[in-house]
Amino acid sequence: MSVQLDFSKLDLQDALDLAILIEREAEERYRWFVDLLGERYPGDAADFFAMMARNERRHGEELAERRRALFGDAPARVTADMIEDVEAPESDKPRPFMSPRHALEVAMLSEVKAWEFFDRALPSIRDADVRHLFEDLRNEEAIHQGLLEKQKAKYPESMEPDVDPEDVDTPAM
Repeated sequence: MSVQLDFSKLDLQDALDLAILIEREAEERYRWFVDLLGERYPGDAADFFAMMARNERRHGEELAERRRALFGDAPARVTADMIEDVEAPESDKPRPFMSPRHALEVAMLSEVKAWEFFDRALPSIRDADVRHLFEDLRNEEAIHQGLLEKQKAKYPESMEPDVDPEDVDTPAM
C-alpha cells in the first residue's frame, strides 16, 4: 500500500527521488513480465517488454545522474512505499502468448497513466523547480506515447495470441 504524497511539500531532491523510483518500478515490472512470458523469438511480447525495461532504466539513470550532480549522496526522503504503479504496467496484464501489439498497448496505457500522474500533481506543486521538473516529465511521457504510436505500424493490429491455437499445450482438466 502506498503512502499518500503531499506534492505541495516536495522539493527538487524529493521530486527527483520520486521520479527515479517511478522509473525503477516500471523497469522492474517490465523485467518481471519478460520472466513471466519467456522470450520465444526476436520481436515477441517479451522482447518488447525487455526493450521497455531498458528504456525505463535509461530514464532512471539520467534522473539519478541529475540528482547526484545537484545533491550528491544526500539520503533520500522519498521511498518506494510512497508510489505504486505510477508508470509500471498493471501486474495482471501479461498473458501467455500475447502478441507484440498487445504488449505495445500495455506499454501505451502505462505511458498515459504516467502522464496523468504528473498532470494531476502539477496544481498542488508550490516549488518552481519541482513544477518545471514535473512539466518536463509529463512532456516526456507524451513523447513516449508518440514513439509508441509510431511503432504500431511495425506490428499487426491483432491483439490475439501470436501462436496457432493447435500449438497451445492446454493441460487436461
